[in-house]
Amino acid sequence: MSFSHLGLSERVLAAVAATGYKAPTPIQEQAIPHVLARRDVLGIAQTGTGKTAAFVLPMLTMLEQGRARARMPRTLILEPTRELAAQVEESFAKYGANHKLTVALIIGGVSFGDQDIKLTRGVDVLIATPGRLLDHFERGRLLLTGVELLVIDEADRMLDMGFIPDIERICKLVPFTRQTLFFTATMPAEIRRITDQFLHNPVRCEVSRPATTVATTTQLLAKSGRDDFDKRDTLRRLIRSAEGLKNAIIFCNRKRDVATLYRSLLRHHFSVQALHGDMDQPARMAALEQFRKGEVTLLVASDVAARGLDIPDVSHIYNFDVPMHPDDYVHRIGRTGRAGRSGTAITIVAGTNDAKAVAAIESLIGQTIAWMNVPAAAGPAATTQHRNIAPHKAPRPNSHGRGDGRRQPHRPAASMARTETARKRGGHEPAAARTDEGDASHLPAFLLRPVPQKA
Repeated sequence: MSFSHLGLSERVLAAVAATGYKAPTPIQEQAIPHVLARRDVLGIAQTGTGKTAAFVLPMLTMLEQGRARARMPRTLILEPTRELAAQVEESFAKYGANHKLTVALIIGGVSFGDQDIKLTRGVDVLIATPGRLLDHFERGRLLLTGVELLVIDEADRMLDMGFIPDIERICKLVPFTRQTLFFTATMPAEIRRITDQFLHNPVRCEVSRPATTVATTTQLLAKSGRDDFDKRDTLRRLIRSAEGLKNAIIFCNRKRDVATLYRSLLRHHFSVQALHGDMDQPARMAALEQFRKGEVTLLVASDVAARGLDIPDVSHIYNFDVPMHPDDYVHRIGRTGRAGRSGTAITIVAGTNDAKAVAAIESLIGQTIAWMNVPAAAGPAATTQHRNIAPHKAPRPNSHGRGDGRRQPHRPAASMARTETARKRGGHEPAAARTDEGDASHLPAFLLRPVPQKA
């Protein structure tokens, strides 16, 4: 089936043809006719299957009639993260090239004043995160009584981020007669309750079993020691030995771990950028854009990058931490193997707790993930083997003959002499502060003096 059989307008079909798409994906083929028929739709599909276009294309066709009024948007799209909201705005710019529609992006990290100016002029499409949308509403700068179509995208992510109370409130603020489109990759019990409450006799468009992974993605497990140093060393060996690695996203569970791993990879001369929720919006968008354009090879990220981000050609996914929730695993590895491409997803497993989390993931996806052999530690020249990964010069071996990039803590001769004197007197050698992969802690000399021991 082609797009011309779905009931889309001529202007939308021309824009789709200009992008080079010839046939709709299964979720688009099922959902678009029902959206155009003004039915409520519950769409369940794997990540990366074209859910965004499944609601953007029919919305453009429906919005060709009518006009926007000040502070009263005609349609509302709710997204869990700023990056997803910005991505949907890009889709409207791409597919709506032949339309004169006004689109407003209402997200955090951007000036209230600029957003208020857009709302005052009137918008056809309002794309927002729940928190910032309610901020505008509570200030009296936004009315939701004119919303004809409500889209709740990545609903299971909304649940994980604690947005469900906000979603319930927003659904009560929009007209009862609106059309509602609900898209999700998984269907937890809480999401099922929300759909029963706010969707009216919806059409269920399900193109795959909930929480299934893409068949074109090779999934592997890599064993590592429990120490963070061991995990970082394992990750570096996996990256350097990877076949066909073009670029990769590395997921961590905590934001602080993202920052730590980012600094570690920089020290080992990898081309890397970081992305997590504590970064301001311009920095987050700049990091994402660098990765999309291929200016950096590795992106270390928290789960803020796990849902819905459309980076078409990611070759590898590395789970530095096993996800805390099995559903997050499905979304993380969904960043690779998109649109029929092949991909590789490797999860580092360290300790009993990680093994239990992996068992929960295998139970959810209904398959066993194979173990791989972790390559042995590389020699001094390893960092120059893959120039797209490590474009800088390889680190020179230090005085101990180690060429893996780790620097040894410097101990001056005077300090070593004092240590030897302390041993002869029966004292203890001063304990040097533990460093992260060779960051030498240069202590003042007075801190290295031996402490006299009582008889």
